[in-house]
Amino acid sequence: MRSQQVGPRSMNDRERFPPNNVLLMLAGAGLLWMGWAGFNGGDPYSANIDSSMAVLNTNICAATSLLVWTWLDVIFFKKPSVIGAVQGMITGLVCITPGAGLVQGWAAIIMGILSGSIPWFTMMIVHKRWTLLQKIDDTLGVFHTHAVAGFLGGTLTGLFAEPALCDLFLPVTNSRGGVYGRSGGVQFLKQIVGGCFIIGWNLVVTSIICVVIRMVMPLRMSDEQLKIGDDAVHGEEAYALWGDGEKYDATKHGFLSDDTVHPKSSGATQVV
Repeated sequence: MRSQQVGPRSMNDRERFPPNNVLLMLAGAGLLWMGWAGFNGGDPYSANIDSSMAVLNTNICAATSLLVWTWLDVIFFKKPSVIGAVQGMITGLVCITPGAGLVQGWAAIIMGILSGSIPWFTMMIVHKRWTLLQKIDDTLGVFHTHAVAGFLGGTLTGLFAEPALCDLFLPVTNSRGGVYGRSGGVQFLKQIVGGCFIIGWNLVVTSIICVVIRMVMPLRMSDEQLKIGDDAVHGEEAYALWGDGEKYDATKHGFLSDDTVHPKSSGATQVV
C-alpha cells in the first residue's frame, strides 16, 4: 500500500451518510447529556453554589441550542431533523463547558442561542462552499460541533463571567467578564488569544504526529479499498443481515446456517 495523506472518504459515501441507527444515536445523546452535566458539575470537586450553577447552566445552554438548531432546520429546510437536534445539543454542551459555573442563567441562554446558530451556519453553509473543508474527512462534523462551539464558548466566557461566581471558583481575585467592567474586556481578549494559541498548537503538533505516522504506515486506504469498505477489507462485516438473498460462507465464518448443506458419511443432509 502506498502512503497517502489523510483525506475525505469517497464522494459516494459523502453524498449520503446517515447514522446506522437513529434510536441508538438518541440513546447515546441522552447518556452524553446526562454525563456532561456530571462532568461540568463535578469540576469544582465539591457540592456548592458553583457546581449547582454549572449543572443548571449546562442544561439551559444545551436545551436552548437544541431548539435554535431545530428552528433553523425548520426555517431553511422546511422540516425538523433528529440528527440536527442532537448536533445542536452537542454544540450547546461544548459551548457552555468553559464557563458553566461562571455565568448567570441569562448568559447561558445567549450562549445557547449562539451555539445553536453559528455552528449551524458553519456546518450547513460554510462547509458546503469551502473547498478546504471538503478535503477533510469530518463525517460527524466535529470541527463545527467542537472546534467552532468550543472557541465560541471560551470567548463568551471571557464576556459573561460573573465576578461573584468567579471569586467562588477561581483563585485569582477580581476576575470578571467583559460586560462587567473595563477590566473584563482584557479577560475577553485573553480568552481569544488563548483560543488562537490552542488552535495553532494543535495544527502544528497534530501535523508532526501525522508526518511521523506516515513514515511507518499509510494514513489512508486506497480508493479501491475505500469502495469495498474498511470492514470488508479485513474479511469482516459490521452488519451481516442474512435472509436478503445473501449466501452464508461457512468456510469464512466457521458456522452453519439453516440452509447450509452438511455432508455426512451417508450422504448430504439438509440441516434443520
